[in-house]
Amino acid sequence: MRRVQSDRHKAGEISAALLAHYDRHARALPWRIPPKANRRAEPYHVWLSEIMLQQTTVAAVIPYFEKFMSRWPDVAALAAADPAEVMAAWAGLGYYARTRNLIACAKFVANELGGAFPQEERELLKLPGVGPYTSAAISAIAFGKRTVVVDANIERVVARLFQIDTPLPLGKKEIHAATDSITPPARAGDFAQAMMDLGASLCSVKGPECSSCPISAYCGAFQNGNAAGYPVKAPKKAKPVRRGTAYWIERDGHVLLVRREDTQMLGGMRALPDDGWAARQDGDALQPFTGNWRILDAAVQHSFTHFSLLLQIAVTEGPKQAEFGEYWPINSLDKAGLPTLFLKAATAAMSENRPEKRV
Repeated sequence: MRRVQSDRHKAGEISAALLAHYDRHARALPWRIPPKANRRAEPYHVWLSEIMLQQTTVAAVIPYFEKFMSRWPDVAALAAADPAEVMAAWAGLGYYARTRNLIACAKFVANELGGAFPQEERELLKLPGVGPYTSAAISAIAFGKRTVVVDANIERVVARLFQIDTPLPLGKKEIHAATDSITPPARAGDFAQAMMDLGASLCSVKGPECSSCPISAYCGAFQNGNAAGYPVKAPKKAKPVRRGTAYWIERDGHVLLVRREDTQMLGGMRALPDDGWAARQDGDALQPFTGNWRILDAAVQHSFTHFSLLLQIAVTEGPKQAEFGEYWPINSLDKAGLPTLFLKAATAAMSENRPEKRV
């Protein structure tokens, strides 16, 4: 089946069949322009959505994208926004380093490039937080350039189509070359989005619906009855488990929050104070000040990309004047923009009514 890579006629048939299917079945997404609309998507919309979609599902991104668009409708507005407000608006979407890059990129485009995103991949790659996939996607979708776009959905479609059995991540280079071989010179942006849609629907991870696929006639994995076996992935390594403590410091209906250092995980976000846990080390379990501390029975478990965290929660009454951080009203904690980990910890602290266990 890999002969398709050198067979321009078959490659043209694949792209034509896929684009015809996309013209009829394209997903309606708030950042997307429908096929054959005779206009292209706004570069700001494409960039913002692609940053949000990194490691995140479309369903999760849609309400965040719409919220950002209502508050910061263009790159100049986002560049001028208070970074704390942007961080808070992003809370819950995860992978918070994206937010810092988002702010830096918006400022660079607005202040250094006159508010206009570059059109070429090589120039887009110079922007903060924009990597090879994102630069290719923006160039193709927003500017109609012929680029090779490969995300996780496209990776799966192409691995099945060409029966690429080199385990990921080593197989990525081969998958990119195969995608290049079938990317058409025109409508490259629509082609990329068509591939994304196919991978998100008919060519899903489990239970691919090959009988309805517009390119199954060309698919080697389908012809061999083993579509679900691709892409081949290297065995996953077990994640290390780190342990730490979060501190719930309450006073007169308020809880003490801190803003995490930019160099920390979840940097720049508001959070509960903690004991310095990190990806490569446990926390030191040292309380931030002497007090009548107790450990809650409930603990929080949270999974990051490269490790899992088991977070115990220590609570006490805080001093009248906070020596660090800020007291935040508990009844409006939902407006603090806590990342998911600390939102879990806060929820556990607010709901805990069990007997005390002294530190």
